[in-house]
Amino acid sequence: MKNASKYYLVDTSVLPEVFIKVVEVKKLLSSGVVKNINEAVKRVGISRSAFYKYRDYVFPFYETSRGRVMTLFFVVEDFSGILSSIINKISAAKANILTINQNIPINGLADVTISIETDGMIIEINELMEEISKIDGVRRQEILARE
Repeated sequence: MKNASKYYLVDTSVLPEVFIKVVEVKKLLSSGVVKNINEAVKRVGISRSAFYKYRDYVFPFYETSRGRVMTLFFVVEDFSGILSSIINKISAAKANILTINQNIPINGLADVTISIETDGMIIEINELMEEISKIDGVRRQEILARE
């Protein structure tokens, strides 16, 4: 009987470099920057065997084998165009927006919850959240859930 998989969220600073490079190879392949695995592994500096050994076991935070839906939460100032700016950042990252919920502003601030599908994203979720945090009027942002 095979053991059930267990998943952990681990900071990249404590991971062996090969795991980080496997993720880089996957990103190069999915973005179309390289044409094949040989080219990708040469570019990042790992062997093909190392890539094949770990490719089914190492994933960025936003990409898991069980699903790729994340719920993001924002507190934003109440002015015209701020939600549009957030949506544009999500769209530029190639995430698919599934739901948007904006509450009525209270004291000039509104809560916004957006569920996205990360399957086709071209940047990591932490990069997307960093980009959104730079939008004028975004007071707070966090990842509420991942399915």
